[in-house]
Amino acid sequence: MAKLKSADELKKYRDGLKGETFKPDALRARVCCGTACTATGAHKVIDEFKKEAADSGVDIEIVKTGCQGICQKGPVLKVEPMNIFYQRTKPHDVPAIMSYSKIGDMPYRQGLYRDSILDAPIPEMTDIPFYKKQKRIALRNNGVVDPNNIDHFIAVGGYAGMEKCLSSMTPDETLSEVDKANLRGRGGAGFPAGRKWAHTKSAPGDIKLVIANGDEGDPGAFMDRSIMEGDPHSLLEGMAINAYAIKAQYGFIYVRHEYPLAVKNLKHAIKQAEEMGLIGENILGTDFSFTIDIREGAGAFVCGESTALVASIEGERGFPRPRPPRLSEPGGGAWGYPTSLNNIETFACVPYIIDKGADNFLSIGTKGSPGTKVFALTGKVKNTGLVEVPMGITLREIIFDIGGGILDNKQFKAVQTGGPSGGCIPQEHLDLPVDFDSLREVGSMMGSGGMVVLDEDTCMVDVAKFFLSFTQSESCGKCPPCRIGTSHMLDILEKITSGHGEEGDIEKLEELGNKIVAGSLCGLGNSAPNPVLTTIKYFREEYEEHIHDKYCRAKACSGLGMFHIDHVNCILCGLCKRACAFDAVRELKGSYFIDQDYCTKCKACYSVCPTNAVLVDKQPKRTDTSKSAK
Repeated sequence: MAKLKSADELKKYRDGLKGETFKPDALRARVCCGTACTATGAHKVIDEFKKEAADSGVDIEIVKTGCQGICQKGPVLKVEPMNIFYQRTKPHDVPAIMSYSKIGDMPYRQGLYRDSILDAPIPEMTDIPFYKKQKRIALRNNGVVDPNNIDHFIAVGGYAGMEKCLSSMTPDETLSEVDKANLRGRGGAGFPAGRKWAHTKSAPGDIKLVIANGDEGDPGAFMDRSIMEGDPHSLLEGMAINAYAIKAQYGFIYVRHEYPLAVKNLKHAIKQAEEMGLIGENILGTDFSFTIDIREGAGAFVCGESTALVASIEGERGFPRPRPPRLSEPGGGAWGYPTSLNNIETFACVPYIIDKGADNFLSIGTKGSPGTKVFALTGKVKNTGLVEVPMGITLREIIFDIGGGILDNKQFKAVQTGGPSGGCIPQEHLDLPVDFDSLREVGSMMGSGGMVVLDEDTCMVDVAKFFLSFTQSESCGKCPPCRIGTSHMLDILEKITSGHGEEGDIEKLEELGNKIVAGSLCGLGNSAPNPVLTTIKYFREEYEEHIHDKYCRAKACSGLGMFHIDHVNCILCGLCKRACAFDAVRELKGSYFIDQDYCTKCKACYSVCPTNAVLVDKQPKRTDTSKSAK
């Protein structure tokens, strides 16, 4: 692999690759090898393609790409030049796909996408509802290039942004272009990257650092992971442009140890870029030098917070530090050097901005939140996966148009955005535009991009307890408001969901939540009460039912409600009686009933009944007769 000595050499090298790489008339299969598709057998499909090609003598190019998005339908692949998209592909489908593609030049209909079994198949990816409203910037190369082949990346325009900076832009012009684009941090806070870079550049000192935050501790979130696994060179290029703009010399990628494929692909990408002279000393023959190293974290959620992340990189325990000094100031960054820290998705957008121009980026999204955002769409939605959409798109469009609606056609109840520290947004805000400011106005936040859809069978009190239990267990324990406050809130929620809630518990939760927000040291503590506070705000009646009526309308909480058997639907199978460990289910001649004196409301009978004959109602309120007895 020859070392490129100038921007002109890189341009000539790219022009040469365009004629040899991804020839438009070649038979090609771009197979998703993201984590989800790999888990469902993508590599077995690739092995079958290779075997079939060898047996039939048909020449086919196999491109192992990063995540293509629609994880629910994996393994997925696209066959070119016909641009046919195949879902849930199994090894036994490959011979037919090969035969139809090469001989018949037509799609193998059994492998095509369908909205439902009765709908007509959709051959092309761009016509599938999941992809129709998407706009890819951060994920522009996922599904296109092999992340382990730097030539693929260069051939589709990779390192063109850095080439432009080094050949025709000064560091100040580079910084000005990013600032003009108003690229807001995709890690969740939404602080403009250009302002952050400018503050770091103006800090005194000759040594400056660039750090990429790939910790991504939100449960169910895999946006940054997919970029590091599927398009690592976009991250490296974005970091290099940042370093050039602020005159930094060293870069670090902080990635959790639980992402082995991301670590492997990043190390390979760094080695390739160094060998070609795109990273390292005197990049492309200039006096600009920049090296990148990887630091693996242990997976602590608190290390997503900037100062805790820096402490972890330094080899210390991941404790947040008080600010000022900020990371961009002397004494505040890693090892005391001024540091520009950005999220992986933020860096992936930078080469696009430099190459296409700030005005192009500003034309996408909204005025206050330009560009796109990547979301991990999960929960009770038909099509889960990774989506990238323009800022300003509504929640309804994401959930129903892209996600396909609610599973089993049940009723939508809420959507939780922003990871475990985000808020729950009810149905009345389904037409809310998704951007930084709109989400904040309804009590939620953008976060790194988690989006969990909840249906009518979800208990909102239980959801609040679930998310709070995560943030409470991940608290570093350094400051009392977060360490003690979240524990007290969790105790109250445990009490409410087990049927022991008391008058005033809701008010206690609100008071504690507001004090934790005001008094915590870092962003984890400041946002930890959000799921509780937003569910109280929008679903207060569910809390009141748990406390006053001892009833969970979603039937999700044990210890609540009065259980009884509907004799019309009961088929006398006896499963309820066998499941009850407390002998509360009694058998009479030709029927079963539940003895309320023995029932512990454990839900065992409710869970095993095949005909939904076990019903749960509100408990009748007991009248206190002690005073009248006296």
